[in-house]
Amino acid sequence: MNSELPDFDRPIERAQTSSLKWDGRAGQFGDGTVLPLWVADMDFAAPAAVARALAQRAAHPVYGYTLFPDALVEAMADWLRERHGWAIERDWVIMAPGVVPSLAATVLALTQPGEGVIVQPPVYAPFFSVVRANGRRVVENPLRVGPDGYTFDLEHLERCAAEGARLLLLCSPHNPVGRVWTAAELDGLLEIAWRYRLVILSDEIHHDLCLPGALHRPLACLADDPATVITALAPSKTFNIPGLGLSALICPDPDQRRALRRVFDTFHVSASNPFSVAGFTAAYRSGGPWLDALLPYLGGNRDLALGMIATGMPGIKAVRPEGTYLMWLDCRDLGLDDAALRTFFIERAGLGLSPGTIFGTGGGGHMRLNLGAPRAVIERALGQLAAALASGPA
Repeated sequence: MNSELPDFDRPIERAQTSSLKWDGRAGQFGDGTVLPLWVADMDFAAPAAVARALAQRAAHPVYGYTLFPDALVEAMADWLRERHGWAIERDWVIMAPGVVPSLAATVLALTQPGEGVIVQPPVYAPFFSVVRANGRRVVENPLRVGPDGYTFDLEHLERCAAEGARLLLLCSPHNPVGRVWTAAELDGLLEIAWRYRLVILSDEIHHDLCLPGALHRPLACLADDPATVITALAPSKTFNIPGLGLSALICPDPDQRRALRRVFDTFHVSASNPFSVAGFTAAYRSGGPWLDALLPYLGGNRDLALGMIATGMPGIKAVRPEGTYLMWLDCRDLGLDDAALRTFFIERAGLGLSPGTIFGTGGGGHMRLNLGAPRAVIERALGQLAAALASGPA
């Protein structure tokens, strides 16, 4: 094996590292012993190049205020061009302390108090809070679900846009349902956005995590009008470095960039620190082989989970993810309300998963499973769940 690539099967002890996923179990689930497969980080070592860059920076004993070097933006631009066929310009880039602050800044910059912002539930919970906490109005355009899975409800979206919503928050690839949207689906969004002067903030933090058989298309690459799309992205999910807390907004329109910069200036929060800059740059510059090894491994975890659920877990249906390392479990046939479902997973199966209710409309009766762990851990978790179901869900 290439010594630069981790052994994804190797367990890494994360307890007592101030890990939210592991050390936060008691607070989150009322039980500090559950197997945690909830918050979206993975139990894999980051790329060796990232660890090496952080160690090299730590070796310099001064950790002062830090600029964003040209090398950082060049590494990201090279990655986007080589991996996604997207050529960005330096002026388009606004560095930010994270994707969720970027969502909040965009809401504040491009809408007025009381105006509508469209979200497409079930979706990542902060999509709701960044709208409501900033005095805007959530306009729900729920995903449609059918025998073939989830898709957009474009007819309903057009009504939302026609009624005056100014901004759409898009999750692409989608968390939690795992869709990687097709070009035709995204073109449908863009056509409505163009007709109604709707801006789309495309959260593409999972853009590199397409499982075998799927292809992510940056929304900005499909848009005829550059003012239609602002893109939020980061290396944090791709390379398992979310704790470093650095992201980027790609915004081609100069008026929108000025508005965004004014909002970020009011936050008085620095996006950079010496380690986030080093990790961000190294990940995009040197993390490709690590990612190329990770994706088939995650695909194997997905296929293992799909098989075990289909053959041994009556009452649960798994939605096959095309992207992310998250799996959406439909548990409605168990006949449990959401409180009882959460209790069943914690107390009977010994598992800490994200309850579907936090993802809004359409989330009831569902649970989100994190597949980003050694295969033996996923097999153990699903074995615990199958055993709990065999003894009866009530």
